[in-house]
Amino acid sequence: MRRGDPGGGGAGPRGIVGSDEAAQHALGLAWAYLNRRDRTVSEVRSQLERKAVPGAVIEQCLQALVEQCLLDDVRYAQLFVADKRELEQWGSERIRRGLLARGVDRELVDAALAPVTTDDAEAEGSEDTELARAVELLRRRYPAPPVDRREHERALGLLLRKGYESELALDALASYARGA
Repeated sequence: MRRGDPGGGGAGPRGIVGSDEAAQHALGLAWAYLNRRDRTVSEVRSQLERKAVPGAVIEQCLQALVEQCLLDDVRYAQLFVADKRELEQWGSERIRRGLLARGVDRELVDAALAPVTTDDAEAEGSEDTELARAVELLRRRYPAPPVDRREHERALGLLLRKGYESELALDALASYARGA
């Protein structure tokens, strides 16, 4: 198992939750759900609710998983942002929608999407970085800058579907056309 099962076999979770059978069952369900991939607290809560686990037991289980660092929305948001930017070439707006749909708090989403530094000059550079990612995506998809209206609209649609803001997408198209 990737994580979660501290004792192996059927020994059950030691020291996390008392010997209450419902809590043990809830932890088992949560671990099975977490073994597939990282999840948010909200996703695990919803899964346990679908499995008809009582609310008090769900909260006890979630608290134990957070204390054991098996659930961490901050880590989840940071990894999600990095993966979607690098692997899927998503823009900030699509990433934001994806995290909010998974139940991550708006403040955590904003923090994960914020530039790493607090220096104003470098913070402005984060938009340039997103612009550079959008231009790079256009270069990969379109070997030559779009020349006619149809190609231009297709390229713009690509950037909008990837979650880039419309103004940034237009700037990326203009920059690509200039050869920057």
